[in-house]
Amino acid sequence: MLRKLCLLVAMSLAVIAGAQTLSEVYEFSAMAGSGDYSPFWHMSNRQGISSYEGESYYTRIGLAGDHPLKNGNIGIEWGADVVIGSNLTSTVFVQQAFVDLTWKRFLFSFGQKERWGEIHNRRLSSGGLVESGNARPIPQIRIELPQYLDISGTGGWLAVRGHLAYGWFSDGNWQKDFVAEGKSHTVGVRYHSKAGFMRFGNEKKFPLTAELGISMVSQFGGTTYNLLNIPGNISHNPSRPKDYFMALVPTGGDSEYHAADQANIAGNVLGSWLGAVTWNAGEWKLRCCYEHVFDDHSQMFWEYGLWTEQLVGMELEIKNGTWIKNVLVEYFNLKNQSGPVYHDSTSEIPDQVSCRDNNYWHYSYNGWFNYGRMIGTPLVSSPVYNTDGTLDIYNNRVEAFHFGVEGEPFTWLGYRMLFTKSNNWGSYRKPFKDIKVNRSGLVEFTFKPSFLKNWSISTSFAYDCGDLYGDNFGGMITLTRKNVFDLKKMLK
Repeated sequence: MLRKLCLLVAMSLAVIAGAQTLSEVYEFSAMAGSGDYSPFWHMSNRQGISSYEGESYYTRIGLAGDHPLKNGNIGIEWGADVVIGSNLTSTVFVQQAFVDLTWKRFLFSFGQKERWGEIHNRRLSSGGLVESGNARPIPQIRIELPQYLDISGTGGWLAVRGHLAYGWFSDGNWQKDFVAEGKSHTVGVRYHSKAGFMRFGNEKKFPLTAELGISMVSQFGGTTYNLLNIPGNISHNPSRPKDYFMALVPTGGDSEYHAADQANIAGNVLGSWLGAVTWNAGEWKLRCCYEHVFDDHSQMFWEYGLWTEQLVGMELEIKNGTWIKNVLVEYFNLKNQSGPVYHDSTSEIPDQVSCRDNNYWHYSYNGWFNYGRMIGTPLVSSPVYNTDGTLDIYNNRVEAFHFGVEGEPFTWLGYRMLFTKSNNWGSYRKPFKDIKVNRSGLVEFTFKPSFLKNWSISTSFAYDCGDLYGDNFGGMITLTRKNVFDLKKMLK
């Protein structure tokens, strides 16, 4: 074991020493406040490195490098960082550990890497509906065309991008520790993600462009313990080679699946249609985004009328702005979910009605979350808020209005402000007795003084006010320092 460890250390040092560029990051963050929880915008869309408890802290140490080859068509990038803290998902955990291989315009990624939504502003938006950057990253193998590639013969007026990935959830032990005895949890669940986008227009010749795409994810395989919160009810979900293909092309399951998956779609499948229209003028850019979420195949098209499950946003970027650089407004609506009526056919009522969706919840996998945080929009309440020891999704019928603005009035000072008001109905299975209204806000300042080279100091104040999470107030400070040591010089 000692020889293997020494060999691993030696190989790691050789990789580090051979990097063309090498960077280290050291970060410390602490949060304190009052109330039952930490404020919503202190814990949301932070890649899962945050706590729902009122007080927490962490230290993060990261290292990254790249190795471009001589011909410029092939390159290697890698990164890793470790988090040590209190009141987080674990006391010590690896947040990122990945290797990216680039070949021409293609990217092959292996490991666990922080990723964000497909088209939304990562700093100001409430978050994408399928994947938002709200939860810890999922280990995966991924092939990607990250930037738009012009289709030959179109003169740059038509371009495509997309990705395909398979991975696995690593939160099985966390789920087991979180739930109460006899409650449902899963272990060894597989992950699948795919997306494809087309861009119409050429900004070099005309300022108007449009994007249209689809994103789909799924959970399959693994073992569910205490299925439907029934003690001792164990379900082994298949993960054969054919099941990986069935995740790629969603179809009904075979006899190895539950009856519901045989009649519907195997595994937990979630997706969204996304679109954006951008007018890129000389000094400003206006972008309008739209995303519609669907569960399995329900409302993938227009089975039950016009789409109402949506996130609509408008963003204005002032390119030379200082006090105001970006302004964003969004409207989110998930309260309908195809309507409140549902029943299977019976001898008395032979017609089967397929409404009353339950977005983000699944009877076998509990829901679309990782380490208790929603992978999609955080406006759907994450299971970490549950006080009954379950991982159920209790609040997914939500309507919200969201606002964000940021600026950089001085070279050493930037700011960001967020405000969200949401109306919450619970779910069709377990509706709230009364509508719960919640208001959440954030004010954040980032200091980069010239006399402190490579330092960044961020302070923020956030609050919740309302019936959903209660009244919470808190402050956070984050200190970041880059490139303390010249590792390349030390390793020569």
